[in-house]
Amino acid sequence: MTSPIRVALVDDQALFRTGIRMLVSSQADLEFAGEAGDGLEGVALAARVQPDVVLMDIRMPVMDGIESTERILSAADAAGRESPRVIVLTTFDLDEAATRAIRAGASGFLLKDSDPEFLLAAIRTVHAGTAVIAPSATRELFEHFDSRGASVSEPPEFGALTARERDIFLLAGRGLSNSEIARSEFVSEATVKTHISRILAKLGLRDRVQLVVYAFEHRLLD
Repeated sequence: MTSPIRVALVDDQALFRTGIRMLVSSQADLEFAGEAGDGLEGVALAARVQPDVVLMDIRMPVMDGIESTERILSAADAAGRESPRVIVLTTFDLDEAATRAIRAGASGFLLKDSDPEFLLAAIRTVHAGTAVIAPSATRELFEHFDSRGASVSEPPEFGALTARERDIFLLAGRGLSNSEIARSEFVSEATVKTHISRILAKLGLRDRVQLVVYAFEHRLLD
């Protein structure tokens, strides 16, 4: 029998924590591993219970979710254990704090008022190794970075990608799944996974969420 996915929650709102605890505990394949009321407590909690997935609020007293995410992932790396997947919870579709959290290593972000089923699906998705972005976030990313107005030159490391890798990068940057890219490029999903891994390594990115942000940040999408 497969072990349940162990989920920890870091949020400063007691009522919200209660709701999430009840939601997670109602699922046979999930286990609520613990909760914390600020980012510093969250670091200690993650070290103590070693959850598979952490739901992390961005704005909290004592320590915010960005620094907490960085410390949790760094501590796991230093200890030589697998890092938990972090899903950042935000009240806005996209803001600078959300993109900073992604750069810090979060596997995605969701709105705090997301449908319960979407939140549960996101937990399972990131645990399986796929990043998650809130619905409509691709459009929000475009608007966010496009509003800056300044021209952006192609980053030098992007030039290290092969022509095929560039094609797959652009498709992944638009949010296509591996299966969708495979159909578009007439290759196997295994081949797509290999290309994605090489792209992430060459660009120094952690996962597909960072890839999407990178694409919009450098205006690499048409």
